[in-house]
Amino acid sequence: MSTSESRIPIVHGEISLLEAYHRDGDLRARAVLIENMMPLVRHIARRYANRGEPLDDLVQVGSVGLIKAVDRFDLERGVKLSTFAAPNIAGEIKRHFRDRGWSIRVPRDIQELNAKLTQATDRLTTKLSRSPTIAELAVAVKATEEQVLDALQGAQSYSTVSFEEPIGENRTALELLGEEDPEFMTAERRVLLEDGMHALADREQEIVRLRFFAGLTQREIAEQVGISQMHVSRLIRRSLEEMRDRMDERDAAPAPTRRLRAA
Repeated sequence: MSTSESRIPIVHGEISLLEAYHRDGDLRARAVLIENMMPLVRHIARRYANRGEPLDDLVQVGSVGLIKAVDRFDLERGVKLSTFAAPNIAGEIKRHFRDRGWSIRVPRDIQELNAKLTQATDRLTTKLSRSPTIAELAVAVKATEEQVLDALQGAQSYSTVSFEEPIGENRTALELLGEEDPEFMTAERRVLLEDGMHALADREQEIVRLRFFAGLTQREIAEQVGISQMHVSRLIRRSLEEMRDRMDERDAAPAPTRRLRAA
């Protein structure tokens, strides 16, 4: 049996375990220390359990802070491990909320100021028996009113709402964004048709316009253009085929982004 394996059964107490780990490199002592301190991690994690993150996840994050505290502990400081570990555990959990809890990434200074504003708001509300003003918050956190407003606006990025979330009158957030404008499809078809027309010679373009836009018959077109009705029929058929080929090529290209019309 190795020296470290034989040491654990006869070592008792936090200080002995810390000495066994930091002075002798005993990893089993480290494991025992971490296991013994897990109730503290769970206790601290519960303080933050009402902020939208699962408790198990917070315990896992807090465990990282505990491990760092055990590894960084200085035997010469003369403090209890729990005293040293508690702020490390809480700090790791707060860092988790600050860095990963925001739905939309916002600058670090905004996140930190928002955390100060939360504390200042609670403190001033108790002191003043009312909600503090922006000016009062700015004084409390030593920031400008503009910075306070920016931080409060940034706080709205902490969580998101599903597009399917009901928002009054049986409407959803998605419905408030708008809907596809049917006129856009009409305009798109006009552009596609115009592009197809450009594939035709001038005479064929005129014949197509007279037939499908002016509503003339083939006989009327033949009289106006000065060719036979049979020739008009052949030109229309050939023109439509050329237009269809050009439009198929255009339609195969990536579709443009649909525009939305406000609901």
